[in-house]
Formats: sequence, C-alpha cells, structure tokens
Amino acid sequence: MGRVLIDALYQRATPKAPVRFVGFENISAVLADPAFAGAVVNNLIYAVGTTVPSIALALLFALALARTHAVNSALRAALFLPVLIPMVAASALFLFIFLPNVGLLDYYIGRLLPVLPNWLGDGDIALYAIMVITIWKNAGYYMLFFLAGLQAVPEDVMEAAHLDGAGPYRRLRHIILPELKPTFLFVTVIATLNAVTQVDHVFVMTQGGPSNSTNLVLFYIYQQAVEHYDIGKASAATLLTLAALMALTALSFRTMANREGGP
Repeated sequence: MGRVLIDALYQRATPKAPVRFVGFENISAVLADPAFAGAVVNNLIYAVGTTVPSIALALLFALALARTHAVNSALRAALFLPVLIPMVAASALFLFIFLPNVGLLDYYIGRLLPVLPNWLGDGDIALYAIMVITIWKNAGYYMLFFLAGLQAVPEDVMEAAHLDGAGPYRRLRHIILPELKPTFLFVTVIATLNAVTQVDHVFVMTQGGPSNSTNLVLFYIYQQAVEHYDIGKASAATLLTLAALMALTALSFRTMANREGGP
C-alpha cells in the first residue's frame, strides 16, 4: 500500500523513462476518465445485482437446510461445491455454457425461443450474464454464515412463539430475521468486497467488452497497469478504490457495533 501511494504521485512515460513527480494529477486524471466512471457504474450495478440475489439464496438455503441430518448434509456439500472451484475454471465452464447457438444454455432455451441473444456479445446483457457465475459461486459460501447465525437463535424463544400460535412466517419475521441482523451486515460487507475484488471471470470471458459494458474497476486498474503501463494512473485508481472500500467497511461495522450495543 505504501508503494501504491508513492506510485500514485509519480508518472512514467515509458517503462525505461525516469519517473516524474506529478502530485495529484494521476488522481485527477482517473476521476476525469470516462472509462473509470463507466467501470464504477458497472461495478455498482454488478455489486447490487450479485449481492442481493446471493444473500437471498444463501438465506433460503440456510433456512431449508438448518436441521442436521444426512440428506441436508449432502445438500449443503453440493451447494458449497462451487466455492471450491477456482474462478478461472468456473469462468471457462460458463464460457462454454454461454456460447452462442452451440452452448448448453442455447441448446435448451432454443427449444422455447426462436431468436437467441448473444449472452456475452450483447452489451445490454453481458454484464448480467457474468453476474450469474458470481451468484452461483458465492451463494453456498454465504450460506455457511447464515447456518452459523441460525444456531444462535434461542430455541426457547422459538418454542414459546410456536406454543403461542405463531406460524412459520411470523417466527421468521419477528424472531429469526432480527437475530440474523449482525450476520446480514457481515455477509453484505463480504459480498461487497467480493464484488470489487473478483475479476478473473471478466478477464477470461469478456476482457471488459463489448464496448466496456463489463469493465469493472479492478479490470480497469489491470488495463492501466499492464496494457498501458500507466503505473501512476493504476495506483491512483487503486487508492480511490481502497478508500471507498475502507469507508464502506468502517461504516458497516460501526453500524453493527451500534446495533449490538443499543437497547
């Protein structure tokens, strides 16, 4: 981080050229770059579009598989299996699934629709297509946190609510979900960090295209550092991203601490 901070203040025209101190010009250049603004917007859409469904599915899986027996244990393992697959390998798998006309997805959807979209070649849907792999890969991971959170729900309170005639919905709304608030907040932070730091699938599947429609912040940083060799601009973008993530994390955990310490 110290090296990134220093590099953000300097500029190098070519790999062998001497560095030149430019102060905050790199940060200004990043903030004025339309490609960076587009990557930020894409990342916000990507973060919301992956975090909300992943957490919803994880909670649903946890509620369905909360009781421990052989069948549930097998289902938990099956849902957790995608977490163990490297993102590069998973991206190659989904690249085959999304192949136009010959991929597995088009093979089955082609029986229902006369015209099939180009899942990764259409700028209007490519970003949503790569969201699918993130949701598929992370939902099982977040499920583990909700399973642990459900263990902390007081059994005596659940039994008392059941004896008082509270149905499953009322128990979920008034007992389980309030008890899971710290878990929700923690998982939301983890999911948000994943949405910003996962870039392997973009590199393998789309390279940020078409027309930068799937370009995310981390891939933008890679482009500046590796493709354009603009280390100063890449470092400036990294600092801005780290500052945003640290602020979001601090705010989230402060909120969690206030809720736990409140009445």
